[in-house]
Amino acid sequence: MWVLVGIETDRGPWVAALVAAGYRVFAINPRQVARARERHGTSGAKSDAGDAHTLADLVRTDAHQLRPVAGDSPLVEGIKVIARAHQNLIWDRHRHVLRLRAALREFFPAALEAFADLTAPDALELLATAPDPDRAARLSRSKIAAALKRARRRDVEVKAEAIQAALRSAQLTQPAELTDAYAATVRSHVALIAALNAQITTLGEQVDAHFGRHPDAEIYRSQPGLGDLLGARVLGEFGDDPDRYGGARARKNYAGSAPITRASGKKTVVLARHVRNRRLADALHQQAFCALSASPGARAYYDSLRARGAGHHAALRQLSNRLVGVLHGCLKTRTRYNETTAWAHYNQDQDVAA
Repeated sequence: MWVLVGIETDRGPWVAALVAAGYRVFAINPRQVARARERHGTSGAKSDAGDAHTLADLVRTDAHQLRPVAGDSPLVEGIKVIARAHQNLIWDRHRHVLRLRAALREFFPAALEAFADLTAPDALELLATAPDPDRAARLSRSKIAAALKRARRRDVEVKAEAIQAALRSAQLTQPAELTDAYAATVRSHVALIAALNAQITTLGEQVDAHFGRHPDAEIYRSQPGLGDLLGARVLGEFGDDPDRYGGARARKNYAGSAPITRASGKKTVVLARHVRNRRLADALHQQAFCALSASPGARAYYDSLRARGAGHHAALRQLSNRLVGVLHGCLKTRTRYNETTAWAHYNQDQDVAA
């Protein structure tokens, strides 16, 4: 006889201990619990005891509609942890770049013209050396060229000349006291971005190493648009429990690429699915974009959607939805991606329509 446990998370030592002890654990979304709580009262009252009662009722009456905690391997759990940490560092870097860009716009707009990529090592080195307009204007071309060479840039002399011209261009200035304050802010952001760059590279190597040890790695690598980093993110979020998804539709629903239908009376609307695993959806959306240049079938499918009036992102969502189905088929049959097999059905439909 099974003992059923409802809990509002799917990870952590407590969940692992319950599963290891032989309990059947259901990870229930807090939003579902909140909606279920409203069935018993509309006052808005909330307590831990009341939530526990609601969870117990849910697993007692609706266990057949709930998803048990996936039986993923420790290896894929580790891949998910390190891939999420790597993505968090990238998001943190992006936040600091936006703050750096905002600061430069206030007192040193010439730097934004000189440096297109504020995460590049040459831009960070030069901004650390000259974080304000006066010092930047005094930078010699040889010093700029040396920074470009250390960053392994091409056409060093041409780029050094362009950067120097941009830094010495006429621009509005701020009072000296305000400029000094902004310069200190720029130095701080530059140091943080440089440190994040180093950690992103280091952690990226660890993601590759963990991902390469998984038996499904070659199947993921064979998919168009998936490399080691994106493949590790997708694998970590999907998991490797072979019984987790009942079919391709279930995997697409979990991925958030499948649309939802709202029907009421005579009105039916098909909408994008916004409640989803954001990390997985971001990785799959990026895969769909990269697949446009890696797969002729994916490109043809995208072009046909655009020709029918779909927007760029809507077409990418539909392409992502199809690629998730292809991935599910490859994992189910334990085969690598094959361009002809993946798009044979679509090509046949196109021939019939023609």
